[in-house]
Amino acid sequence: MSKLIKIRSFLISISILIFTIWILGYSEILSIKYETKDFSLVDNKESKYSSEVANLNKNAYFGDLHVHTKHSFDAFIFGTTNSPDQAYLYAKGKPINHPLGFEMKLQDPLDFYAVTDHAAWLGMLEAYSDPNSIPGKLDFAKDLHGLNNPENLNVNTTPRRSNIFGNLIANELVTPSKNPFKLLMAYLQKDTVYGTRAFHRATHQSAWKDIAFAAEKHNEPGKFTTFIAYEFTSSGPGQSNLHRNVIFKDSNAPIQPFSIIDSMNPEDLWNWMDRLREKGVESLAIPHNSNGSNGQMFKLEDWAGNPLTLEYSEQRSRNEPLVEITQVKGTSDTHPLLSPNDEWADFEIMNNRVASPFYSSVPGSYVRDAYLRGLSLEAEVNINPYKFGLIGASDTHTGAISDDEADYHSKVGIIDGTPQLRGSVPLEDEVADALLGGLNIIFPDTSEYDGNEFMDSGFLEWGASGLAAVWAEENTREAIYNAFRRKETFATTGSRIKVRFFSGYSFDDSILDSQDLISIAYEKGVTMGSDLLHQDGKTPNFLIWAIRDAKRAPLDRVQIIKGWVLPSGKPYEQIFDIGCSGNNKPDPISHRCPETKAKVDLKTCKISKNIGSDEIKAIWSDPEFDPSLKAFYYVRVLENPTCRWSTWDAIKNGTPIRPNLKSTIQERAWSSPIWYIPPEGEALRNILPEDV
Repeated sequence: MSKLIKIRSFLISISILIFTIWILGYSEILSIKYETKDFSLVDNKESKYSSEVANLNKNAYFGDLHVHTKHSFDAFIFGTTNSPDQAYLYAKGKPINHPLGFEMKLQDPLDFYAVTDHAAWLGMLEAYSDPNSIPGKLDFAKDLHGLNNPENLNVNTTPRRSNIFGNLIANELVTPSKNPFKLLMAYLQKDTVYGTRAFHRATHQSAWKDIAFAAEKHNEPGKFTTFIAYEFTSSGPGQSNLHRNVIFKDSNAPIQPFSIIDSMNPEDLWNWMDRLREKGVESLAIPHNSNGSNGQMFKLEDWAGNPLTLEYSEQRSRNEPLVEITQVKGTSDTHPLLSPNDEWADFEIMNNRVASPFYSSVPGSYVRDAYLRGLSLEAEVNINPYKFGLIGASDTHTGAISDDEADYHSKVGIIDGTPQLRGSVPLEDEVADALLGGLNIIFPDTSEYDGNEFMDSGFLEWGASGLAAVWAEENTREAIYNAFRRKETFATTGSRIKVRFFSGYSFDDSILDSQDLISIAYEKGVTMGSDLLHQDGKTPNFLIWAIRDAKRAPLDRVQIIKGWVLPSGKPYEQIFDIGCSGNNKPDPISHRCPETKAKVDLKTCKISKNIGSDEIKAIWSDPEFDPSLKAFYYVRVLENPTCRWSTWDAIKNGTPIRPNLKSTIQERAWSSPIWYIPPEGEALRNILPEDV
C-alpha cells in the first residue's frame, strides 16, 4: 500500500514538474508574442508605395499625435463613443459628433494623425457598460450599465460620471484578482495588469487591435499618414504628470502595450522600447504636459533619486527625441517666473498639476528651462538628456482636435462641452442646480461678476491648441517618422504657420530672394533639430522664414530665443526680435520690434485690416555670440492678436466677457532648436536616425 502511495506521489510530482515547465515555456512564448506581434494587414499599402514626387527640399505637413477615443477609460466615462475609425475620418475632413450631439468638423483636413488611447484599461469601460459582456457582469460594473446610451448623453449625467470616475480610479481598476490561477499566470507571464480583478485580456487586446487596424485602414501613403500609437499615463510623486505618447514607426507593434500597471517608471518604458527595438519594432515616446509635472518631467535625478548618468542620458535621448510644447491643457514653453524678461512668457499657463487642485512647481516643468538644464549638465558632467525637438498636439478625448479659438469644443466631452461648463458664460439656474451637488473636484466653486454667476474650474486655463508639424520629403510613415527622429519638427497653437530655420557660416542677405534658397540652406547649413559645430571661431548666421496661415491672422514678429551657460554652468536666456511686420526693424539696443498696431474688436472679434505680414524672412547673426560657449537657439513666431475662445463663447451667447480672463491671445509657432557646439563639446552630439 505504501508503495502505491509513493508511486502516486512520484507521478503527481512529475506531473506538477511537467506542468510547471510547460507553463514557464508557454509564458516565455506569450512574453515574446506580447512584445513583438506584427499587426501588419495582408495589403500593406506602405510597403507597396513608390513615390516619384519626393521633395528633397521637404514639405510642411501638419497633424496631431495625441488623440483619444472611446477606448480610453476617461473619454468613455465622459461620453465619448467615437471610435478610432471615426477619429481618422475626422482628420481627413469628415464631420463627427460630440458626446453632446453637435457636429465637429475641421476647417481643413490634416496630413497625419495618431489615435493614442490610454494603455491602462484600454477598451474596458465600454465593456463594463454592456451588461451582456464578461466584464459587464462584474459587480461594480452595474453602475456603468448603459452609461453612454443616447438617453444618457446629456449634462445632467455629469454627477454620475464624476462619481464613477473617482470610484474606479481609486478602487476597482487596481484591485487584485481573487483568482489564484489568474494571479499565478500574471506573475509567470510578467503581465501585471492581467492580475487585476477588473481586467479582461480579450477585451483589452480587441480594443488595441481596433486601434492598430484603424491606423492601417486609413493610412494612405502620399495623401494621409497614420501611426499605431498609445499613451503611457504615468504619474510621479503627488500626482505629478509624467505622461508619454508612444508612436510606432510602421505596421510592427506589440500585441499589448506597456502601461502604468506594468510600471509607473518611465525608465521601464524605455527598457521595454529598447527590447522591442532589438527585435525590429521601432518606436519613440513623446512626453506631454510637462507644465503639470510639478517639476518632475525635467528633473536632475532619475526615478530612484540618483544623479543622472551618461547611460540615462543616452537612453532618454534615444527613446524621447521630441516633447509636446503646447496642447489643450496649456503651453509648456516657459513661465513668467522662469523668464521674467520675456514679455510673451505668460501665454496660456496652466497653474495646477493634471487633474489635480494642487499647484505645479515651475522649475523642471517647462521646455526652455529643460534646455538650460541640459546645457548646465553638459558643463558640469558632460551629459545632456534634454536635447529634444518640439511638436504641438491636442490631447482631445472626443476623437476630434479642437484647434480653432472660434470653434472651440474643449477636450473631455460632456463635462466641458458647453460654454457654461467651461465657465466662459454665466450659469443658468437649472444647470447650476444639476451640477453643483456632487462635483467639488471638477467644479470646485463659482464666482460672481456684475451679478452673473460663473462656473470655476481648471477648464478656464485650457485652450484651442495645438498642431504637430514636420518638414518631410513626402507624406508617408517613413518620411514623417524620420523627420521626428532628426527633430526637423515645429509646433503651433493651431494656426498652420510654416517655419523654416537654418544655421551656417556662409548665409547672407543676398540669398534671401534666390529661388534656390532652401537648397542652398540645406547644402551650406544645418536645420532645426541639429547641432552646428564651431568653425574657427566664426560667428554663425541664422536663416529664418515664417509664412502665415492664410485663414488666420497676419504675422506680428519672428523671434529667436537663445539660451547659454557659462563655464561654471550658470544658465542665461535672451529674446531677440529678428523680423518685424511691415518691414520694420528691431531696435538695436532693446532687440524689440515696434509695438503692433493691430487691434481686435471685442464685440465682433474682427481684426485690423492691412496690418501685419504674410511672411517674414531674415538672415540674423547673434550680436553677443561667444564661440567658446555652448548655446541653443530656437524660433518663436507670433501672430497679431485675435479673440481667445472664451471671448468667442461670450459673443456667440450674447453675454458679457468674463472680466478675469484674457480676452485676446497671440497664436504662435515654435521651431525645434539648433544647438551650437564649441570645440570642447564635439563629443556630445545629437542621436540621429541612423544611430538608432
